[in-house]
Amino acid sequence: MQFSSNTDRRNHRLHKTKIRATHTLQFYSKPPIDNISLEDFERFAIDRLKVLKGIENALLRYQKNSPEYEREMTKLYKAFLPNVARQELDNADVINQEIRKDHISHFILRLAYCRSENLRRWFLMHEMELFKYRFNQESAGGIDSFLKANNLEYTPIPENEKMSIRTELIHSNPMQNGAAVESKDYYKVPFTEALDLVKLRKIYLKNVGIHLLFSALVQHILNNGQAYVPRDDLVTIVISVFRANLSHALAMASKALPFLEEDDRILPKLSNLSRQYIGKDYSAQPSLSGQVVAGDIDGLSAKSFPLCMKQLHESLRENHHLTHGGRMQYGLFLKGIGLSLEEALRFWREEFTKGPNIDADKFDKQYAYNIRHNYGKEGKRTNYTPYSCMKIIMSNPPGPRDYHGCPFRHTDPDLLRQRLLSNGLSSEGAKEITELAKGSHYQLACVRYYELVHNVSDAGFSINHPNEYFEESQRVQGANRPNTRFAARRINTTTNTSETETKSVTKDEDILSKTADSLDDEIDEFLSNSLGEITE
Repeated sequence: MQFSSNTDRRNHRLHKTKIRATHTLQFYSKPPIDNISLEDFERFAIDRLKVLKGIENALLRYQKNSPEYEREMTKLYKAFLPNVARQELDNADVINQEIRKDHISHFILRLAYCRSENLRRWFLMHEMELFKYRFNQESAGGIDSFLKANNLEYTPIPENEKMSIRTELIHSNPMQNGAAVESKDYYKVPFTEALDLVKLRKIYLKNVGIHLLFSALVQHILNNGQAYVPRDDLVTIVISVFRANLSHALAMASKALPFLEEDDRILPKLSNLSRQYIGKDYSAQPSLSGQVVAGDIDGLSAKSFPLCMKQLHESLRENHHLTHGGRMQYGLFLKGIGLSLEEALRFWREEFTKGPNIDADKFDKQYAYNIRHNYGKEGKRTNYTPYSCMKIIMSNPPGPRDYHGCPFRHTDPDLLRQRLLSNGLSSEGAKEITELAKGSHYQLACVRYYELVHNVSDAGFSINHPNEYFEESQRVQGANRPNTRFAARRINTTTNTSETETKSVTKDEDILSKTADSLDDEIDEFLSNSLGEITE
């Protein structure tokens, strides 16, 4: 893949030696041979990453294959490849552009996510879900064409052959009857590629008898057997091939990474893609700026702060100090909920000067600059963004004297359980959350913490950002107060009994459906904060 410095290349013309994909569904067997601008490189990668992150959220929120899950998958797919998703295949140029985007974006993220076993596992799982959904949306003709193009010898059987083994097909699955068999299309598949379905007793094995289990006649089946697979179950076999191919390709890509080190344009971007938050931007929201003052923070922290920020706040109050990692994580979070620069300086100065070693003059010399820097008033004047869950979980783990990080990721299970109990959770709730954390379901543990703190049975969302937790907490508390509109949130303070009503911050649920042009500003902001400035 080559990179062009011309940012005006938006016509996506396809050269005859470029992408050879002729189907909207791909195994991604051949890397793209194409020229692509750095702008498109980043835009394609972010668009696909949003889809995979959306799939991750859907898997956390809904039961797989439920109507809610399928609706969410449809929404994500249409946002990513709208014309392919709607099967509007008449406009060849538009379809080729979307195939190109699909092809290139997969290989970009393949490079970004091949760096470790955990990243490879995450990428593989969510790419498989995307492929499975797309396969199930294909027409019968599209599936047959895809199988042929990828040399998969899965032969659709004619009607007369199906009727000749009708009884056996009925008996091969206890959940179906004759009418079901007659209404389905069947494929003849080599037995060795249908082992998962054999275990489930969902297929008929010729030369073996009806619905026999794998352990009975292995050798005979391997020599002679053919599996008859309904079209609905064919995805199970194809996805196994997809998994094997992609798993091998990720391993090979990880070995190729050292050869990219000489290209300082690409490697930093790949390194950052795998740990970036691509949701709502919580930096310096005009609708919130100045709405929170230093005196509000104690009251807000009791219920509206996620555990990571509550832990930092309590440590600051107790020790009158935080190390640099804690100041960055907590300070940017406070900025994101609406604490102005002036109030931030007041808050940190008051707390730090309560300690024995720091007076106002020392604070102004050693700490005030960094606070102004976080608000874009010093240095490069970058408007720094509050840390996302992924950044907190995957970067800068806390040391012995630190309190930053994700408590579900970085805290010993016994200590985590103790902290949850001290925060008022029941023994059962603390145990449930601790078990989720032990299983590396850190964000799901945070969602469960939110549900128990706010006494809701189903939060209805996944948490990808501490500021998202804060917003949702304020929203649900505002909705539960009398004479308060659902769209407004109220901030209670401990120093003033009056309440300040502010406009709600609308959750950007439609971010995935923005057009490519409207994403330009968002991408520039994202890249300036995480991937570094783009120099053409």
